[in-house]
Amino acid sequence: METTRTEGYSARSMLVPLALAQFIASYAATNMNVAVSAIAKDLGTDVHGVQIAITLFTLTMAALMVPGSKLTDILGRKPCFRIGLAVYGAGAVIAAFAPGLGVLIFGYSALEGIGSALMIPPIYILVTVLTHDVATRGRAFGVVSGAAGIGSAAGPLIGGLVTTGISWRASFILQAAVVLVIIIMARRIADTRPDHRPRFDVLGAVLSAVGLFFVVLGILQSGTYGWFRSRQDFAIGSVVVIPKGGISPVWLFVAIGAIILAWFFLHIRNRERAGKEPLLVTHLFRNRTANLGLVTQNVQWLIMQGSFFVISVFLQEVRHYNAIQTGLILTPATAGILVTSALAGRMAARRTQRLLVRVGFVVTLGGMVLLLLLANATSSLFLFAPGLLLMGLGVGIMLTASVNVVQSAFPENEQGEISGLSRSVSNLGSSLGTAIVGSVLVASATIGNAAFFAALLTCVIIGLIGLGAALLLPPGPRPAKEPAPASP
Repeated sequence: METTRTEGYSARSMLVPLALAQFIASYAATNMNVAVSAIAKDLGTDVHGVQIAITLFTLTMAALMVPGSKLTDILGRKPCFRIGLAVYGAGAVIAAFAPGLGVLIFGYSALEGIGSALMIPPIYILVTVLTHDVATRGRAFGVVSGAAGIGSAAGPLIGGLVTTGISWRASFILQAAVVLVIIIMARRIADTRPDHRPRFDVLGAVLSAVGLFFVVLGILQSGTYGWFRSRQDFAIGSVVVIPKGGISPVWLFVAIGAIILAWFFLHIRNRERAGKEPLLVTHLFRNRTANLGLVTQNVQWLIMQGSFFVISVFLQEVRHYNAIQTGLILTPATAGILVTSALAGRMAARRTQRLLVRVGFVVTLGGMVLLLLLANATSSLFLFAPGLLLMGLGVGIMLTASVNVVQSAFPENEQGEISGLSRSVSNLGSSLGTAIVGSVLVASATIGNAAFFAALLTCVIIGLIGLGAALLLPPGPRPAKEPAPASP
């Protein structure tokens, strides 16, 4: 049983700060894309350096989301949410005044990432425990998931306006200001605590975070060393570990990460067998519907974040557009997500979640294929619009549906753990999107048509994997039919 103090506020009034917090965290992942050139020039780095900062931000969220979810049960949902907001706001202020890439990574990638990992799990748990029927909960998840999609889609446009009109630094000041508003609004949120407070599995948290870090770090190395044969010596200090022409160090880092993650799964299984509470219960991974739903979540964020990064860099580096021009060109994708997110509740009431996820992937992939066929270094800007619009419509269709598929696969008493795992998988997708697709882009000698085509084609191939998982989803509950009007 949950211990809940409503403080006289309605669930709707409490939903506003929760959705706004999800919006700002998603915004932070994409607004940087349109400012890549400006940040690189100002901080004396290059596209790859800014790519690393963006990737590490989403990686920090992914690596700490499950521990953050567990902390919500230990500290309380509302306190954890407010602590996360405070850490995030501090990171935004530090990033705004960063004199170099290192400080930017500390403020943006580390502190904003940690803050997001603390404040996002309580959002989804609070939505679950503060709504008491399936229909209301579905609409609430639609609002929060829609806020996530809109934040990601609007990031390039808002970031472009702020960067061009003022500075890329002002975008971080804007985030800090919004966070302050959310902290004030968060007083409306009911303080909910589970009756049982679990012990924190420190070793499990460390193993999961370090394992994911090494996997993504390895993929990032492909931009420097290549995917298969190392383009240059890989050295640790003065010792050459892998000579030029040897196997790429990408696979060394990925292998280390995989070994640590295997150790993590053995650790949580052994804790369960010993009667101790693990960071994550293993039976979460034995639910076929949830597993396939998590794959679709991971892929949809991967292709969205990856494609936005690739298109933004292409427009800035090849077409030589500034931040606001880049954001305006991406507006059709923003509009598409806005439209379908607004209709998420209505679509969920008429169609199954499985069908919506499938349709979303098909429409998104159709948009990417249109971009491959129509958009290049010399094409009219209007030829970008059809593909971007379809991408936005497709992403908006499946964002809420995939969350509902996963969350609905478990009872209420396991919502905390599945919420953390779900958000971790989604943010890992964002991190992998920038890392994998970005590495394909920056690995080329020049960022031109060929590199753009290869990077976007990579998104399409990965998107097909997501569509395959969606096709394997078992039938879910059908939407309840609206009662027929009474006869006069």
